[in-house]
Amino acid sequence: MPDYDVLCIGNAIVDIIAQCDEAFLETNGIIKGAMNLIDTSRAELLYSRMGPAIEASGGSAGNTAAGVASFGGRAAFFGKVSNDPLGEIYAHDIHAQGVAFDTRPLQGEPPTARSMIFVTPDGERSMNTYLGACVELGPEDVEADKASGAAVTYFEGYLWDPPRAKEAIRQTAKLAHAAGREVSMTLSDSFCVDRYRDEFLDLMRSGTVDIVFANSHEIKSLYQTASFDEALAQIRKDCKIAAVTRSEKGSVIVRGDETVTIQATRIRELVDTTGAGDLYAAGFLYGYTQGRSLKACGDLGSLAAGLVIQQIGPRPRQNLRREAEQAGLI
Repeated sequence: MPDYDVLCIGNAIVDIIAQCDEAFLETNGIIKGAMNLIDTSRAELLYSRMGPAIEASGGSAGNTAAGVASFGGRAAFFGKVSNDPLGEIYAHDIHAQGVAFDTRPLQGEPPTARSMIFVTPDGERSMNTYLGACVELGPEDVEADKASGAAVTYFEGYLWDPPRAKEAIRQTAKLAHAAGREVSMTLSDSFCVDRYRDEFLDLMRSGTVDIVFANSHEIKSLYQTASFDEALAQIRKDCKIAAVTRSEKGSVIVRGDETVTIQATRIRELVDTTGAGDLYAAGFLYGYTQGRSLKACGDLGSLAAGLVIQQIGPRPRQNLRREAEQAGLI
């Protein structure tokens, strides 16, 4: 039996979330719906212009780990924070969610990462991320017992930006596969795919990655096509399982010749799309590590994503296991 259901590896980021209008994005040169990497001076400028904000621990894979734990799964996380107030907030929050997080904090500079997220009235989020301590995650932070002891390791494509994190991921994947485990990744966003297309394809085709999560924009970017169906046909050949989200159209899961279509969860109001893909992955991976069918995995993912987009912030406030039980999914 594995010690953990899912080990997540990602950027440990504290999100600072504020609402804004479309004009604010234009005035400040923010690309809508993207994750924009910024430096210290840009971070300070945007922070000074933000309206009232909510601080919440985030980071893509960290959100997924929190979601797995909320379903009742055993989750672990590798990610680098600094020994500073934001780092303490991050560690407190992820421990409080029930996630095993033992990565040693960085002593001194750079500080813990933060992402200023601007949410427009349509619920779309535009992220402006200062990576800070995240760039210091490296092979020395790989805990071999967790790498070989998790049923599935999951990492975010965003980690291809800080170079030493690549080494940490490859090392973890090697340990995981040697122990007979599986490795999964999320493509993160279409701009990230543009930067690392060849490397991401190699990860899949070489068998380093078994399961891929993407949305429709990312998968089309990966294969440089405007056709969703064409991209889906390609990814079917390149990895063991692919789960592709399509916003209100739900999601499509492919495995070999098998295709499973999942309905989107009905929502009352779209508030903030931050964390939707992360929580979809959490539900899917929780189901997958419990031996559920692809349909059941997709339904759990759809439920979690549907709940998180009806609130501000990227981590579930409800107990996802209870919500799944009430929906008849567990």
